[in-house]
Amino acid sequence: MKITAVIPCYNEEKSIGGVIQSMPKEVNEILVVDNNSTDKSAEVAQKLGARVVKEFKKGYGYAYQKGFESVDGDVIVTLDADGQYSPEEIPKLLKYFFENNLDFLSASRIPFSKGSEPFIRGLGNIAFTIFTNLLFSIKLQDSWSGMWVFKKDALKHLPLKSGDMPLSQEIKIRAALSPHIKFGEYHIPYFPRTGDSKLFPLKHGLMTIWFLLGLKKELFHEKRK
Repeated sequence: MKITAVIPCYNEEKSIGGVIQSMPKEVNEILVVDNNSTDKSAEVAQKLGARVVKEFKKGYGYAYQKGFESVDGDVIVTLDADGQYSPEEIPKLLKYFFENNLDFLSASRIPFSKGSEPFIRGLGNIAFTIFTNLLFSIKLQDSWSGMWVFKKDALKHLPLKSGDMPLSQEIKIRAALSPHIKFGEYHIPYFPRTGDSKLFPLKHGLMTIWFLLGLKKELFHEKRK
C-alpha cells in the first residue's frame, strides 16, 4: 500500500523542514498543502522533496480537503507542520492500524504530555471532547486531535463540509458514527509547537460549537429519512 502524509501549512517555515526530515521510511509520499503562506514554507518543503499543492481558500478544513483530493496513495496520514505531532509516531500508528484492520485511526493526545499545551487550552480540549461525546453519543478520547491514519476509500463515507478548524471534529465524528468505517484511537505524545499558534481559542471554540450543533441537526434529519 502507498502511504501519503498530508500536511496543511500556513507560515511554518521554521518547523516544516524538521517535520519533513523526520518522516519515517514507511511514508512513500509527503504532500504539503500551502494555504496562502507568505513565508518560505512551500519553498522549504519542495527543496526537501515534498510535493506541494496550493489551496487559496484560507482555512484548516479547506487545506485538508484539497490535500485529500490530491492524494494518489491508499492510506493517508495527517499531521501539522508545527512539530507538535511527531512523525516518529507514524510507524506505531500504522502497526496498530493494520493489526486491528481499521479504516480510520485517530491519534489521541489526552492525557497531554507535560508542557505540551497551556493549562487552559488543554482543559478546553478535554471539555470539547466531553461535549462532543455527549452531543453525538460517541466515546472519543480526543475530539480535536489533528493526527489521523485512514484509508483513502473511507473518504467516500465522510462527506466533509467544514472549511476551518471544526473539520478536525467533523471527520472523527462522521468516522465514529459511520457503519462502513471501523474506527479506533491510539495515544501518542504531544510536543510544544514551533512558532506562533494559529489557533484563537475563543473564536475557534465558538465556531466549532456552532458547527457541531448544525452537524447534529443534519445527522438527525438524515436518520429520520
